[in-house]
Order: sequence, then structure tokens, then C-alpha cells
Amino acid sequence: MLPLLTAETALRLNYTGDPAPGTRTRHQDALWLGHAWVDGRKTGEDVKALARRLRDTGIRDLYVHAGPLEHDGTLPASAYPKARWLTAAVHRELPGVRVQAWLGDKLASEGPEGLRLDRPATRAAVLDSTRSVLAAGFQGAHFDLEPLHSGDRDYLGLLDDLRELTHARGAVLSVAAHQIDPLPAFHSFWGATTGHPKWWSQAYFGQVARRVDQIAVMSYDTMQPLQSLYGGYVAQQTSLALEVTPEGTDLLMGLPFYHENRFGHWAHAETVPAAVRGVRLGLSRTDADRARFGVALYVDFAATEDDWTAYRKDWVRTP
Repeated sequence: MLPLLTAETALRLNYTGDPAPGTRTRHQDALWLGHAWVDGRKTGEDVKALARRLRDTGIRDLYVHAGPLEHDGTLPASAYPKARWLTAAVHRELPGVRVQAWLGDKLASEGPEGLRLDRPATRAAVLDSTRSVLAAGFQGAHFDLEPLHSGDRDYLGLLDDLRELTHARGAVLSVAAHQIDPLPAFHSFWGATTGHPKWWSQAYFGQVARRVDQIAVMSYDTMQPLQSLYGGYVAQQTSLALEVTPEGTDLLMGLPFYHENRFGHWAHAETVPAAVRGVRLGLSRTDADRARFGVALYVDFAATEDDWTAYRKDWVRTP
């Protein structure tokens, strides 16, 4: 128990102090949106309501769920029939906000079922799927592939190809990233004991960050039981990510806009106020003036008014 208590004490201390002045939104924030926005369930009135919600905030990017990818990397156009309508509506109601296709799938990294990045045909199909969503009007592609083990070279190769593709079309490439080892080589220890490494090494995080335009840390589902410990953990994650993310890449820290109680996530601990304070503390200590930095809100359909109020009050500072 001693190493655990030592680590938790360090996280609690990491939550102390005052954030530096000016560590607020840089208008680089993002919001994950569910599949209802592209399958016909949402209407023009919904887009107008979303626009009212997002005006005068820091939201610049919308990650709209257009998948999931099939396990062979393909994606039927029937999965996102309203994509062109949505992008046009958002551009009309929220000029300057980009709409990206959120593409994800379960990887076959811990079992027989899932997408296999080691297969060239699968990676080629993912590229074709990306071409299709960009042709449908999306301004970027946002990938969330899990569980993705630290050091996966096939993923890095896929990102190299995706960056060439997206940049040739003037589009954005972004990814949802695993958390960084809170202790050196912790992913190796956790993988050996549980079979699920969960974290990435800081070096691997940096390798991914150098290949994309945006990287959004999934800084939730942290197993922390108290707001102070969760906030200290987010502060640590923010600092670790800032240290290895190049200046030319947008770094976003995830905020938990959902409320579940299960192993790894306690809703009373993983709150928006604790996350924002942790983000501000980590930013203050590591790179307070960083311009290409923001938060990413997960997810629209589970968010409460309290979540939105905390985001505005603590990060945006608008009523």
C-alpha cells in the first residue's frame, strides 16, 4: 500500500496552489458529438440550439461520430447520410467552427475481434474511408482507436499516411489519445498484471503528437476516488503532455461531460470543475503562454447544465 499512498499524496499536492492569470480558453476547444447528428435524428432546430449553446465559448472543433469503422477498415456511406447537411448547417449558424468526422473502432490488440492495424489491406481501407468522409463535407478526420498499446508502430505508419492524405485536401487530422504513464513505465507494469496496458509512455505520446494536427487526451476514467486526486492527476497529465507536444500541434485535454459510476470512473470525483482546475494548474506550471491549447468536452448527449456552467465559469469565464 505504501507506493499507492505515496502516489496519491503526490497527486493531492499537485492540486494545490493557484493557476496563473490568463490560463483560460484560447478558443481552441472541441466538443465530441454523438451519431444522431448525421443519421437523420437531428433537425435544423437542433443545430440552432447547438449554436446558441456554443456561441461565446472557446469551441472551434466538433468531432461528430460518423463511424464506427468496420473491423476491416471500411465505412459505408449509409453510416453518415446527413453529413453534408450538418456541415452546411453548422457553417451557416457557427461560422469558423470546423466539423470533423469522428471515426473509431475496437482494436484487436487484446482479443481476436477488432480492427487489425498490422494488416496493410485494413490500413488502406481506413485511408479510403477517410477520403470518403472528407468528400462528404467534413473538414477533418478524428480517430479514436482503442485499446491502442504504447509503441504500436503500425498506428504511427497509419498516421503518416493519414496526414499526407488530409493535408493534400486541406483537412485536419486529429486523434483521441490515451493517458501518459503517471509513473515511469507504468503501462508495462499494468499490462503485465492486467493484460490491459491503458497508458502510453511519454515518448510514444510525443511520437503520435508529432504526426497530427490535434491530439486530445482522454483525461477521464482515471480510477481516482476524490475530486482533489482527480484534479491533481489531470494537472500531471497536462504537464506531461505539454512537455512532448510540439508547438505546431494543438493539445487538448478532455473534460468529463458524462456521469457514470463503474470501475475506473466515479462521477462524484471526475467533475468538470476539478478537471478544469487541474488543466489550469498543469498549464500554469509547464507552458502558461502556450497558444495552441484547449479542452475537449466528452460528450454532448450526456452533458448536464452544471457541466456547461462549470466549463463557462471556470474555463471560458462567460455568464
